[in-house]
Amino acid sequence: MATDAVAQLADSLAKTQVVVGELSYKGKGLKLDNAESVAEIVKDIKEFQGLQALRLEGNTIGVEAAKAIAKALEDKSDFQFCYWSDMFTGRLRSEIPPALNSLGDAIMMSGARLRVLDLSDNAFGPDGVKGIEKLLKSTACHTLQELRLNNCGMGIGGGKILAAALTECHKQSSAAGAPLSLKVFIAGRNRLENDGATALAQAFQLMGSLEEIHIPQNGINHPGVTAMANALQHNPQLRVINFNDNTFTKKGAIAMAQALRHLRNVQVINFGDCLVRSEGALAISDTLVEGLPILKELNLSFGEITEDAALTVARALQDKAQLEKLDLNGNCLGEEGCSTLKETMENMNMGDLLGSLSDDEGEPEDDDEDDDDDDEDDEDDDEEVGEEEEEEEEEEENQIKPMTPPPSEARPPDVSSFLSFPSPDKLLRLGAKRAVLIEQQVDVNDAAKTAEAFLKVSSVYKDQDEEVKRAVLDSVDAILKKAFSSDSFSTFHFISSLLIMLGLLKSEEKVKPMRVVAGHLQAIEHAVQQDYFPQEHIAVLDAFMSRHSRACESCAGARDSLKSTLQRIRPEC
Repeated sequence: MATDAVAQLADSLAKTQVVVGELSYKGKGLKLDNAESVAEIVKDIKEFQGLQALRLEGNTIGVEAAKAIAKALEDKSDFQFCYWSDMFTGRLRSEIPPALNSLGDAIMMSGARLRVLDLSDNAFGPDGVKGIEKLLKSTACHTLQELRLNNCGMGIGGGKILAAALTECHKQSSAAGAPLSLKVFIAGRNRLENDGATALAQAFQLMGSLEEIHIPQNGINHPGVTAMANALQHNPQLRVINFNDNTFTKKGAIAMAQALRHLRNVQVINFGDCLVRSEGALAISDTLVEGLPILKELNLSFGEITEDAALTVARALQDKAQLEKLDLNGNCLGEEGCSTLKETMENMNMGDLLGSLSDDEGEPEDDDEDDDDDDEDDEDDDEEVGEEEEEEEEEEENQIKPMTPPPSEARPPDVSSFLSFPSPDKLLRLGAKRAVLIEQQVDVNDAAKTAEAFLKVSSVYKDQDEEVKRAVLDSVDAILKKAFSSDSFSTFHFISSLLIMLGLLKSEEKVKPMRVVAGHLQAIEHAVQQDYFPQEHIAVLDAFMSRHSRACESCAGARDSLKSTLQRIRPEC
């Protein structure tokens, strides 16, 4: 009988993948639409005494199914761990908030005290944050230690809602004598941008309890980085700081370096793809000399750091006995600089700690160095530039207007006029056959001219104007369908020309890059998802878009959206 009992228990454990206090349905790919579909799960939950963790990752849960599961959780007062990432695949976004509300209400009713809430990879947007807002403010989250919201598409609005909820939770928990002490915060790929990051920074400063923060790829520029830096210095237990693929520039990097002076427990710093530049790297090296005694990993890759600054960083690490890795790949050292850096690390008996330098960008051109000082002002003046361009367009229209015949007599512009001086109005005035007219005008035997035409058409893209948006996409579709269907068309030359014109690839010839606007990247994002687009070039575009470039700084949101799409559709090797 004892043997049978053990066998039965083993079978039960294997069936539900249970560890102590945990019930797991992770990765089963279940499509759970209604109460009937979750009947067995509900039964298991009800029968599980002392349930502490429920894993629902990798399934898809509808509103009615969530309500049934929630009902089973209402008396689980020992519940602490919600592992609910990637559980709404294929669901309408409108389904997610009510599902989350039901689950949250059940947790609050049970009297549970959560330690981990993981809702990563659910792409629920700001509305999804509203679905957990009440839970986050409740006593159930006064004990929350880890909040994982990676790749949820929260946006600025969701970031602000989240920040307000955490602030309220801290206020209420403090009044109860046990302040919220969140230790781990993960929210990469959420398009928080400056306003979302700034709102969250205020909450983090208030809590002062973070040990790990991961917010890569959020389109955060130096104002948001600076706000975060000011907050982080009030979190003395920080061990891991991951801001990969945001845009520090000199101002943000210097602010972050100042914050690091106050932190003695940091072990991992990931500022890769953050464009810290040489001045930022030097500021960080000063901090390294004076502090960060137990640092293990430092990533300053793809930051436009030159040889001298890179060597200064390396030398500043000489006394870091616990260092395990230094990543300076993708910077601007040049062949000689890479050799000198390797030699310097070897002379300090740290040669094996230096990561690969295979993607070094080479020594910067003089023009690049001269432009560095101007970039900070360019970021601050983005909105002003946009206003000036609109004013210039208005002035141009006002100048032309006296010479233009009345509307009833106005001649539609020809395609060459539009391609020479693109504007949304000119595109629309080409009429219903605009796509055909443009496609006929473009010489698809010339890949470079085709790329140029693509960029000129896409430059007038307006996401908020459906008529213009449709006209642009129809036109680029017509151009690319014709080009890619031609046996003589060089798709490789087209992609190369496109990258050169966007300033993402250097040309041996003197080609002046265009000023990148969001429309360029939004049109590319559309094109790569069409049947006509060669799949073999998606990986190339992904590689270049993943490298930090000043060319795309002014349209970080469109850049991040394109990167996300490329990574999603990229063919498996």
